[in-house]
Amino acid sequence: MTLLRPISHFLRPRVTPSVESLTEQLGALCRERQDLRASGAGSVVLERNRVAIARAQWELSHALIERHLLKPVAAQSAA
Repeated sequence: MTLLRPISHFLRPRVTPSVESLTEQLGALCRERQDLRASGAGSVVLERNRVAIARAQWELSHALIERHLLKPVAAQSAA
């Protein structure tokens, strides 16, 4: 049995980028992936891009959670 351990690729940065900047970053990474596929890039380059896309999606989901869920809950508990 393999033990799961945290993946350093998905640790949260100390300064969280905005939802808007993460959306732009994700769009750029997806366009880059399309260009890589069109040019016949190798599997190592595609995998690096895939991991970057996954990280950007992960960061975006957490930024959205912070924006829409955590702050209203904190405001309710303070009231």
